Amino acid sequence: MSWDFEQIKQTLRDEAAAVASPRELEDFRIKYLGRKGLIQEIYASLADAPKDQKPIIGKEANDLKKMATALLEDRKQGIDSQPGKAQRQLDPTLPGVAPRVGHKHLLTQTIEEICDIFEGLGFSIQEGPEVETEFNNFTALNIPEDHPSRDGFDTFYTNVKDRTSRDANLLLRSHTSPGQIRIMQEHTPPLAVVIPGKVYRPDAVDASHSFMFHQIEGLLVDQDVKFSHLKGLLQAFCKKLFGPDIKMRFRPHFFPFTEPSAEVDISWKGGKKEWLEIMGCGMVHPKVFEYAGYPKGKYTGLAFGLGVERMTMLKYGIPDIRLFYENDQRFLEQF
Repeated sequence: MSWDFEQIKQTLRDEAAAVASPRELEDFRIKYLGRKGLIQEIYASLADAPKDQKPIIGKEANDLKKMATALLEDRKQGIDSQPGKAQRQLDPTLPGVAPRVGHKHLLTQTIEEICDIFEGLGFSIQEGPEVETEFNNFTALNIPEDHPSRDGFDTFYTNVKDRTSRDANLLLRSHTSPGQIRIMQEHTPPLAVVIPGKVYRPDAVDASHSFMFHQIEGLLVDQDVKFSHLKGLLQAFCKKLFGPDIKMRFRPHFFPFTEPSAEVDISWKGGKKEWLEIMGCGMVHPKVFEYAGYPKGKYTGLAFGLGVERMTMLKYGIPDIRLFYENDQRFLEQF
């Protein structure tokens, strides 16, 4: 096949000069420099060209490729520098579009708010492992061997053996209280800590229960800590979280790891008759200090524990705990 290279070069110049838009520029590139373009077709014809013509055709094809590439780049720069192009791309009269901004999950916001309050009261923030020993989760907290909470219906046990006890398996902590034991074993008083984290219980999921939820444990240990300190501390916390007009009361209760023990209620919706329980608390049981390795009778302490989901549901009027975990943007973006 013979090629009129002078004619091709002239056509190249004419067509390049006529290019006036990015779309036309791309069409020009495909026509001459594409994988199925004219220049590639010329290279392919070398296989059938007479031997004495191959060097000539090859040189002309190379020249055409350089010429087409130069014309393409020249027209690209010409199009980019056309007057008014920037104005066409950016119209300052159009209304602005705000980008979507992510934010922290409502439960994370609540955990941070609660921790910030206690930090302001002199507490430090600590964490503990979610996989615990039966000793830390139950025994060291003075929970009897025959207590129902040790049953497989109330606790998630793993099939991994506890290295500290041949007869026990590791478990998913059912409360954040084991963090008390770990901290007391590692530190001597005075100490004041809050321990946020996930806990696990094999509960059926409904509007107020979940197999995984969040708790925040609090512990203060020193010499001569009294129940009055506990009351003052939790009153300050509730007023900071729910507002200065919130009313609260302490009801006697029983927990194996505190003595005396109480549950804290707050008035709700004007609250003359309606009280809602928000947390458990009490003075650390002497047996817990004994398991932690503290000298008998030297220290006293207070402890409390609250459910983050419950606090959040109360504060924001959320009726169903499942809303926190369904990842429904319509719900999450409200907070």
